[in-house]
Amino acid sequence: MTEAMTAARYFARALKALGLPASTPLTDAYQFGDDADKLAALVLAGKKTATASARDLYEPDEPLPHPGEYDVILDSTHHPVCVTYTDAVTVQPFLAVSADHAYREGEGDRSLAYWRQVHADFFKKAYAAEGRAFDPKTVRIVLEAFHVVYPIPNK
Repeated sequence: MTEAMTAARYFARALKALGLPASTPLTDAYQFGDDADKLAALVLAGKKTATASARDLYEPDEPLPHPGEYDVILDSTHHPVCVTYTDAVTVQPFLAVSADHAYREGEGDRSLAYWRQVHADFFKKAYAAEGRAFDPKTVRIVLEAFHVVYPIPNK
């Protein structure tokens, strides 16, 4: 029986394949939203190159993502799927999220209307779990743009 691949071992393999120093830090290993497998598949297909999170749901000492960071995307069983590199991070009001960002998130019909609906539903649940209310007029969203660096995407 083979040993399960951890995010750290997967990242070490990626660094070697990419010719990056072993000292390159792994920032995070995480799953996307309520359907980790579907969203990870969109990342691998090159359709999902952005994500969003609610700024005020971060822990007080939890840093925001930064450009230049490497993350491991996990499937629903916590197995590594790919390594991403963060290209850009901005924080803006929920209602100011652009159609371009919605498209880059790669979900549904990729429209802003679809993005707003599914993210409002997701954030309502996340805020309720914290005993808070989601208000699209006041919530600030952390928007990340990224690209897959490992496995090396087909061009």
